[in-house]
Amino acid sequence: MKMLIIDPRLAGISGDMLLSALVDMSGETDPLHRLASIIEREVDYCEEVELEIHDVHRRGIRAKRVELKVKERLENITPSKFKYNVEKVLGALDLSDEAKSFSRKVVEEICEAEARVHVGHDLLEVASVDTIFDVVGVALLLDKLKLFNSEIYTTPPALGSGFIETCHGVLPVPAPVTLEILRKHNFTYSNISIDQELTTPTGAALLVNLAKKAIDFYPPMKVSRVGYGAGSKDPPLIPNVLRVVLGESSSLKATDRIVVLETTVDDVAGEVLGNVIERLVELGALDVTILQGIGKKGRPVCIVKVLTKLENHAELAEALIDELGTLGVRVLEVPRIVVERVQKRVEVEVQGRRFEILVKESKTPGNKLLRIKPEYEDLKRISRELGMPLRRVLDIVQKELWRRGEGST
Repeated sequence: MKMLIIDPRLAGISGDMLLSALVDMSGETDPLHRLASIIEREVDYCEEVELEIHDVHRRGIRAKRVELKVKERLENITPSKFKYNVEKVLGALDLSDEAKSFSRKVVEEICEAEARVHVGHDLLEVASVDTIFDVVGVALLLDKLKLFNSEIYTTPPALGSGFIETCHGVLPVPAPVTLEILRKHNFTYSNISIDQELTTPTGAALLVNLAKKAIDFYPPMKVSRVGYGAGSKDPPLIPNVLRVVLGESSSLKATDRIVVLETTVDDVAGEVLGNVIERLVELGALDVTILQGIGKKGRPVCIVKVLTKLENHAELAEALIDELGTLGVRVLEVPRIVVERVQKRVEVEVQGRRFEILVKESKTPGNKLLRIKPEYEDLKRISRELGMPLRRVLDIVQKELWRRGEGST
């Protein structure tokens, strides 16, 4: 399956940087020239458009730069007027439903965030012709590359620091609209010490609607193409470029992250340990394991290990401290590879009778069946009805399921 990695962890992301990176990766320029002509014709407040696409260098890295020179009238641009003009542009293009839907979601994202953080009905900068060109241009190239149904990931975007001048006055970096978009999607970001806005509202809106989560490292993949898109500025400290990487996903990849909580105790009764397992599971632990070992001075100890999601690890750590009286909890955030698991109801035959049971299947990303596990309660029911030992029922059911290849395609 195709996989696209967007990598804004060093220089952030803006609409023109993502568009430039996709141009560099794909080599497609004609669609953008047609888009520029359509925008000049269709957008009410656009007077003139001139598009330039050229190579630039940013701190030794060659990158593409897409620049749009625009004459426009941005007075009294309401959200409805902005969306109306976007629809006119989309209607003049031969785009898939996915590309049109993506463009609308990004535009709506920007408008909602702007309305939430700023007073007034006019959009001004965020409704510029540049924004329409960047959003629809990205959708156009992704459509050309057939990437809307692919796996798309991003590294955490760098936000920058300092202050920027806007139509709302001087504002801190990240801009309020950018921060609101990231907040709404609970999106992880990173940062570096540089006095510049690195991630813009348009860049953030594009990112959260393409990649639904940020990952700290590249998943395993076979790389086929790489593109670099340059920003307008050339700061002295970093190459101001956004990198995109296209390839084929590996059969197994660690895209999930969990937290491992550990604590070691040597003076806790077995009943207390049993109770803490129940409480941790009730609080949302993915798994709880207790291991026995030998600690300092040769004392027997118990190591309590808890797997949990990042969002509730603090609550579970507090429960460990409360229940066990331990003086510390080790916290480890780790990647995790998870194979696909599905549940389905199937019919099986045991001693000439048909029974419906629930089975749990595990598959590799290549759709190879790894394991079929019948539901215990269903097996117990069959065992009781037929007066047959449970182990014999399990053996018959497992053999039939594997013979039929339940779950394979």
